[in-house]
Amino acid sequence: MHALSRALPLAAALLALAACGSGSDGAGRPCTMIGSEAGVNLVVPDGSRVAAASLRACWNGTCQEPRIELAPTSKAVSTGCDGDGPDAVCGASASPDGGKSGFARLPGLPKEPVDITLKLRDAKGRTSLTQRLDVTPKATFPNGPHCGEGPPQVVLTVANGRVTVR
Repeated sequence: MHALSRALPLAAALLALAACGSGSDGAGRPCTMIGSEAGVNLVVPDGSRVAAASLRACWNGTCQEPRIELAPTSKAVSTGCDGDGPDAVCGASASPDGGKSGFARLPGLPKEPVDITLKLRDAKGRTSLTQRLDVTPKATFPNGPHCGEGPPQVVLTVANGRVTVR
């Protein structure tokens, strides 16, 4: 009887551990450990005149001014296929497309209205755009909706002197 009383809690713990480690919601779709961070994605499709960006985000009486590193964007360009059949091998390479993008990490970013001021500067440090926006970040689902919600994000796209929110 003493051995059985020790075995039951151990068996229950192992079953709970197995259920937690399944990485799935039971529908047969695995959930990975891929995550996402709270923050703002910035996309400038024509980044030829943009050298730097800065951002100020405020909510609930506090503000953050995270760093944004802009990097060149690219598009996939086909390098062709070695045949027409279903087993043909096709390739692609990345080609610069003139755009720039960056990400501003904002720990604690809520899924409620946030006041954002975005500034873009040219290579000489002159401000080429300043825009204030009220945005509402949305949850991310880096593993799909069946694996649970990740932190909220906002995507800002700057084109033709205007900032749009997605």
